[in-house]
Amino acid sequence: MKGRGFSRAAMVRIERALALEGMPMGTTNSIEATQAHPTHSGDNLWPELWVSLASLLRSYTAAHGLNRKEQATVELGEDQIIVRAGDRWLKLDRHQAEIIWAREDGSKGLMRFTIEGRLETHVGIEDHDHKEEEMDMQAEAWAREMMQ
Repeated sequence: MKGRGFSRAAMVRIERALALEGMPMGTTNSIEATQAHPTHSGDNLWPELWVSLASLLRSYTAAHGLNRKEQATVELGEDQIIVRAGDRWLKLDRHQAEIIWAREDGSKGLMRFTIEGRLETHVGIEDHDHKEEEMDMQAEAWAREMMQ
């Protein structure tokens, strides 16, 4: 199957989402259907990306905590992820593709999953609106901040 601009990882995620919907895998029509109806396939894609984000946070906080006395805990719920490390915490609340994040210092923001499996960061901030970042880069940045 040709990716038509999608990365290999995004293709895998799209194929999984389409398989959950009962659409045949490996057909050109599956990608065209995804592009024509992204919110429909996103209904199954967003929870998959959510679990992936929690897994990345778990891995990166563990890696950053290897030589420290404390380790982070990552609690995964259907629509909420909470990461705690000592007095520091990160709370993520999801509604479909949108994620509201908040930190213990009062900072907060809005992000959005993209159909390609990235995060649209700085949503609503005029100068940076629609800036996309790979999910693992954002997870690593949060883990680094939490574990310093």
